[in-house]
Order: sequence, then structure tokens, then C-alpha cells
Amino acid sequence: MLLAVDVGNTDITFGVFNDRELAARFRCTVKVPRTSDEYGELICNILAQKGYQPLNITKVIIASVVPQMMYSFTSGIIKYLGCQPIVVGAGIKTGIRIDTADPKQIGPDRIVDAAGAYEQYGGPVIVVDYGTATTYDFVTEDGAFKGGVISPGIRISADALCNNTANLPEIEIKCPGAVIARETISSMQAGLFYGTLGQTEYIIRRIKEESGIKDVRVVATGGLGKIISESTDEIDIYDADLTLKGLQFIYNRQKK
Repeated sequence: MLLAVDVGNTDITFGVFNDRELAARFRCTVKVPRTSDEYGELICNILAQKGYQPLNITKVIIASVVPQMMYSFTSGIIKYLGCQPIVVGAGIKTGIRIDTADPKQIGPDRIVDAAGAYEQYGGPVIVVDYGTATTYDFVTEDGAFKGGVISPGIRISADALCNNTANLPEIEIKCPGAVIARETISSMQAGLFYGTLGQTEYIIRRIKEESGIKDVRVVATGGLGKIISESTDEIDIYDADLTLKGLQFIYNRQKK
């Protein structure tokens, strides 16, 4: 079985693949620093809760945007799962050609999302990932990653409101049902939700305009992307497991 791991700024998401089927997925919060033993025991314990033993995992692939934790994390996988993980980075075959000013600056999470969307849905495609940051990336019909947009994620914006003002509370992020809100919490929800929705629609339309390609499939992912995708016709597909699928596609390419 393949263990695909997406190490983000907020969460670590794991996917267990049995051949091409995503058999299980789970996540934990990012905590830096942890020792290799802490990571190894954590992964083994969660796998056991899902009904898997360490020996069931024979392959591991990782995409990470948190380099300072990778030595301990990969060491834990080697010690406890007995696998040498593939880490998405320079020299890894992804099926995507990075056609930007400095390809080394493109985060592995964006590359994996692009690979997953292109492999599964074809190109041209715009990939929107609502993570800690919200990213919008454009991939051409022939698989060239042309670049995109990085903006603060919905949760970052919510935390900024709460942490940098005296009277605004932490809130649940959801659609309040109306832009004109009648009290503070729904006013904040309106700003976050409709602000993100408006940003999404504008940026997608602008990417289509600048690329000169109007017939572009738009694929969204990320935990908070579902509520946005349900509220706009600009997004064609919401795929919660896009990053994990992208990791699986990339792993399979290494064998070719």
C-alpha cells in the first residue's frame, strides 16, 4: 500500500492507497518540533486505528511546505514504517512542465495539485486550493504550469480579524445567507465568505482573460473550498482529495 502525505502549514493529511483506490484518509495538526519517534508513533497509532499495520505500508510519498520538520518526519517514517519516502522536489517526474520565471520557487503543494488536476481532468485547467493560503494556478492543455496567484486563506483572514482587533471574536466560517448583516458575527462571516467568493470569481475570470483561453475547466480543493464552490458557477469541480490523488499520480510516474 502507498501512504501519500501532504504536509501543510496547518495540517498534515495522510492518504492510504490500495492500488488506485483511496482506502483511508486522516489528518493531524502540524506541530514543530516533534522528534522522529513522536512522528513514527503518531503515524503508526493512527494507522492502527484505521485497521492498518506498519507492514501494510510499502511505499511513501511526501509533499511538504514545512522544510524545518522534514528531517524528523522522514526519519520517523524510515524507522517505523521501514520505507524510504519519495519527497516531491527537484528531479521528481510530475507530468507537469514548470514554465515560470523561477521554477524552484513553486511550492510542491501547488505542483502536486496541478499534477492531480491535469492527470484526472485534463487541460487547460485552473486549480484553486483553499488551504492556509488560497492559491490559483493555471495549467495549459499540454501540461505547462504557467503560474498563478497566492492570497491569504480564509482562516488566516479570520484569525487576523480576531487577533488584531479588541472586540471581534473567533467565529465559525460559513455563508451567513446575506451580505447585509445585522450583527457582528454574521458581519464578519459575510466579509470572509463573500470576500473570498468575489475574489475567486474575479481571479478566475482574469486568468481566463489574460491567458486568452475561455474554455478552461476549474477544479477546487481544500477544506474550506466546498462552501465556496457550492456558491459559484465559476468552479466546475470540487475534489477534496485532489492533493492526495496528485501524490499518487506522481509516485506512479517514478516507476515509468
